[in-house]
Amino acid sequence: MGKIVGVFTASHAPGLTGFPDRAEPGERAAVQDAFTEVRRRVEQLAPDAVIAVSVEHFTNFFLSNLPAFAIATAESFLGPVTPEMAAFLRVQQRQYPGCPALGEHLYRFALESDFDPAMVAGELFFDENFCVPMEYIDPRSQLPLVPVIVNGVNPPCPTMRRCYDFGSMIRAAVEAQSFADRVVVLGSGGLSHWVGMAESGRVNEQFDRDFLARMESGDRHRLIDYTQDQIEMAGNGAHEVRTWLIAAGAAGSAFETLAYQPVSAWLTGTAIGAARL
Repeated sequence: MGKIVGVFTASHAPGLTGFPDRAEPGERAAVQDAFTEVRRRVEQLAPDAVIAVSVEHFTNFFLSNLPAFAIATAESFLGPVTPEMAAFLRVQQRQYPGCPALGEHLYRFALESDFDPAMVAGELFFDENFCVPMEYIDPRSQLPLVPVIVNGVNPPCPTMRRCYDFGSMIRAAVEAQSFADRVVVLGSGGLSHWVGMAESGRVNEQFDRDFLARMESGDRHRLIDYTQDQIEMAGNGAHEVRTWLIAAGAAGSAFETLAYQPVSAWLTGTAIGAARL
């Protein structure tokens, strides 16, 4: 029987790796110290695999085919997707190892649990969604990954309730398999930010702090009690917080906020959290 031994959440703003020095020194240090703590905890947990949940920014899916959820099952994943993006993110392009057996199990379990995700059996390319947080958490790319994509880039998106319940399904799926005894879940996205909009560079600190308080409460009802319009007030990029809801469902517990900084220079309300398992 497998077990989720750790659940973490993090923003994936390109500035975290691409232009960290644009942030104020205190902001940068707080975020980088929190990532260092996550890396330390993950190394102590020694997981057999990481189920990494994020959005993707029209790197693989487009408006003609934009699934609500997708699960990737390949042996490896190329990221960043192009040399140009690698240079922008300042992340060396590489192959990230996959965990096909766990991914295939998760896909089948999802279907049996009345979810209908897309299955990506071939190539899935990474952008900042996974490359940025993994550069801090697993810089040598040794941990096998099962990438999970949720649509948090183009409304209509799955409801917050549906995302939380998808996370609960992930926990049950992990416990029903023996391919990976020890599993870490990572949710990557958000918080408030505007992408390609006139408001780009703004941060809705009030939304961010309220959202983090709900994560810290561990109260499912408070976490799912959002309308699409409420999230939109924190920017079109704020829809990425669905990745945190999936992580919360996988944890089934309260979270601690390891860092929060409203970094306008990174165009993002930047936060890192860990479940109190």
